Amino acid sequence: MEKKFPIKKIWDVTSSVLVGVVVIFAVLLIGVRLFGIQVYSVISGSMEPEYPVGALIYVKEVKPSEVEVGDVITFVLSNETPATHRVIAIDKEAQLFYTQGDANYQINEETGEKVYMEDPPVHFNNLIGKPVFKIPVLGYIAYYIQHPPGMYIAIAAGAILLILVFLPDLLKSEKKETKKLPDSNGDINQG
Repeated sequence: MEKKFPIKKIWDVTSSVLVGVVVIFAVLLIGVRLFGIQVYSVISGSMEPEYPVGALIYVKEVKPSEVEVGDVITFVLSNETPATHRVIAIDKEAQLFYTQGDANYQINEETGEKVYMEDPPVHFNNLIGKPVFKIPVLGYIAYYIQHPPGMYIAIAAGAILLILVFLPDLLKSEKKETKKLPDSNGDINQG
């Protein structure tokens, strides 16, 4: 029976953990799309504290008729940027949502009251869906690896991880084959 060195055991555990983390991260970012859920990173504080900066939000597609005043929706702004804000009014005839960010307000200097800033109207066609859950902090990582240079670093790290996971097995199989080469007499050399 082959005795494993502590370094080999540590390597096996470390590589297994790293592969597990990569698989979980891939499922959290990509796998959920199989269930009709889109993933977005929160990059502004307009919906804090409910959706803090750096959170990853999971948005399920809904029909405009399923949205009510008070719901939080994700929609596309006129410049193709997704945004997530709370619905404060709906004009069904004009097919418009009126939204605002929970943290988008100014303090009235005279009264000391919060004055919320309303967004431009959102057409029903720009609705993406409703957030169904969030994971704090994970959005920072997702946003980084979706844009250069983070994308290149993630691809390189994935390639290196694959090489490191399979390298010990490749080296082990090469050693076994070199031990069983026939010598000049036709006998098997056991090394």
